[in-house]
Amino acid sequence: MADNFLSLEGLTVTIGGRQVLNNLYLNILRGQQWAITGASGSGKSVLAHTLMGRHFHSGQLTFFKPVNSAIVEQQHRFLNRSGTTDLYYQQRFNASDAEQTITVAQELTPYASAAGQDLLSWEGLDNLHIRPLLARPLIQLSNGENKRVQLAIALLENPDLLILDNPFLGLDTEGRATLHHIINMLAAKGIQLLLITSSRELPASITHVARLEEGKWTFQGPKEQFHPGATTVRDVRLDTDILQQLQQYASPATFSTAVKMTNVHVYYGEKTLLEHIDWEVKKGERWNVSGPNGAGKSTLLSLITADNPQAYANDIRLFDRRRGTGETIWEVKQKIGFVSPELHLYFDYGATCFQVIASGLFDTIGLFRPLTDEQTLQVSLWMKLLSLGDLRASRLAQLSTGQQRMVLLARALIKNPPMLILDEPCQGLDEERTSYFRQLIGLLCEAFGTTLIYVSHYKEEIPDVVDRFLRLDNGRIAAL
Repeated sequence: MADNFLSLEGLTVTIGGRQVLNNLYLNILRGQQWAITGASGSGKSVLAHTLMGRHFHSGQLTFFKPVNSAIVEQQHRFLNRSGTTDLYYQQRFNASDAEQTITVAQELTPYASAAGQDLLSWEGLDNLHIRPLLARPLIQLSNGENKRVQLAIALLENPDLLILDNPFLGLDTEGRATLHHIINMLAAKGIQLLLITSSRELPASITHVARLEEGKWTFQGPKEQFHPGATTVRDVRLDTDILQQLQQYASPATFSTAVKMTNVHVYYGEKTLLEHIDWEVKKGERWNVSGPNGAGKSTLLSLITADNPQAYANDIRLFDRRRGTGETIWEVKQKIGFVSPELHLYFDYGATCFQVIASGLFDTIGLFRPLTDEQTLQVSLWMKLLSLGDLRASRLAQLSTGQQRMVLLARALIKNPPMLILDEPCQGLDEERTSYFRQLIGLLCEAFGTTLIYVSHYKEEIPDVVDRFLRLDNGRIAAL
């Protein structure tokens, strides 16, 4: 008979006056591999952090034997060489500044030493496909590469319980398949796993599933008995009176071509990130940009958002003007609203949702100046339109992934810019919120005539207004 491993009895967690987990009961036997699913904001990550001892709770949380637990987080904050997290968003695109972040080998070596391992002879380097990455700066890793490095750190801690919090986020098809293989390999080695994941991503080694909804279980049992159910799709309707008020803040779209790249190349040392890129985006067009992890998508976007200094060494025209002819980066950014999966990590932990949204008026990562009454009204209108009014004083860092995405979208929209660049904006959202987000983007683009560049690996996440497609592979255009 299998031994008891973990028991929850009446587990309840309250954060900021809100009950996030409500009276949970669960018993996990040694050798069972559990996946926790549920909608965005249902409490899955809070449960993971509670198991790691990071939240106060009532009720009983019992490990039946002393357990060394490790967690692989959704997002990872990089350290620079001075050991701080004081990085800035553009740093990964500046070759000299990116070198101020430590390499993969420098990150892993202390963990290997603590585990009594010689890093170069550790089998995990090959099992996790990390050996070729050892000399790379952490900040320049793709999503899939970064996830494997985080897994390596966790495994070097020799955990009895390994918690993976949404590990498939942002991974392409190949990256997801690789991670499925790694998870199954770890389970076969006898490591007890707890996987926070979408119901669409259940590795073969998972034996049991529990589903959370608003902090309560709605299912728990063997995987073969689990049926996710149909996604509820609700129509999005926007307040036309608020839309009309926001029209007055729209930046005039006085250009004919938003982006034009001619034979663009980007190199870092001997590594080629983009090569022979010829691409044009005209005013009002809506594009999807896709490609595997490491294909060059983020580098391509950085040339447009004025975050990459190599734009000046290339023939790139933004809003009918060639880069490097006297325009400032702020003049470029004023015409762009931008969302990326990691953008929230660069805000101060104490930043409120109102402050984060208002910072979009000035294209800064943080609010560093007082607002006029008119600007305060502008922020309030967008928060009301996107149903964010109740989060005005809430801290961005304490929100669910779905709420963070909506706040960052509001920040991107605050200037009512002529062009939106949305990089994996649905990353971490459940199917219902993804459907809502797709419809919302489509309505806003049509209401304001917005030019759109939308990056996603998944066809089901792309808004219906998108009708043009660019695919990158190994830094080159694979399909146009």
